[in-house]
Amino acid sequence: MNDTPRQDRRQLILGALGATALAATHGKLFAQAYPERPITFICPWPAGGTADQSMRTLCTVAGRILGQAIAVENRAGASGMIGSKALAAAKADGYTIGQIPISVTRFAQLGTLQADPRKDFTYLARTSGQTFGIAVPADSRFKTLKDFVDHAKANPGKVTYAHAGVGGATHVGMEEFAAVAGIQLNHVPYKGGAEALQGVLGGHVDALADSSSWAPHVEAGKLRLLATWGEQRTARFKDTPTLRELGYDVVVDAPNGIGAPKGLDPAVAAKLRDAFRQAVASPEFKAVADKLDAPLLYLDGPDYEKYVNAVYLKETVLIDRLKLRELMRS
Repeated sequence: MNDTPRQDRRQLILGALGATALAATHGKLFAQAYPERPITFICPWPAGGTADQSMRTLCTVAGRILGQAIAVENRAGASGMIGSKALAAAKADGYTIGQIPISVTRFAQLGTLQADPRKDFTYLARTSGQTFGIAVPADSRFKTLKDFVDHAKANPGKVTYAHAGVGGATHVGMEEFAAVAGIQLNHVPYKGGAEALQGVLGGHVDALADSSSWAPHVEAGKLRLLATWGEQRTARFKDTPTLRELGYDVVVDAPNGIGAPKGLDPAVAAKLRDAFRQAVASPEFKAVADKLDAPLLYLDGPDYEKYVNAVYLKETVLIDRLKLRELMRS
């Protein structure tokens, strides 16, 4: 009887097992050595904005923990989706990571982002939220939010506001507020919060809808804060009511998160998750978060992924309710 076929099969099986073991050993050694060079962090917003400031601090601390620098690369535009698309398309080797705006759950459904946030990212951490608000110049006719709403009702489509991009949290939050208030506003999109802030400071628009880029200018007396969008009032602006307090059932916090392309080695992901967990808990990050009125909302990668999936479903409902597809085309 010829045993050659049986021997060939045995050799193939042993060869496959050997290759698997070799790959596992290689992966383990790679993870142990990681990182061996600096890491690129894609920030999908312009330099100087609130998200950029918080991400830079996190990267400085996390890089110190990992023993390699994490260099922030700003790829702004399309309400954060240019950077998000670049992150999704990057090589999953642990050397390109970045901020994932929660608005990926909305833009993926609107067709702006050619990626699926449920499948195309490796989630590492949810870090902190944002304090959004409506601010106007100090010499504005709007002394209160009631003044703002009353004037908008009397002048449909005439009141302008700056925001950080069509379909983003500031745009959608303001349009949700407008719908609840029964007013029609004229939105003016910018590439990010920093540019939107300059728009209102320069007198080009009536109001600003943004995260707390307005804070130092409110404290300096250049801007007036009419309302914030969180569950509760902020500690730094405790005299400013929330939208909900004023009778508008709208809450927006849009937490920031960090991720990598899909397919990242689990051991490498674990190293990054641990580094950013420590970075979020660091005194340096707390100081920046306090300065930006950004509540800490830490979640580890797997829990953050579950959160993203839940928000995706909520956004499906919001897109239809606010007719966002029509707004994107207008």
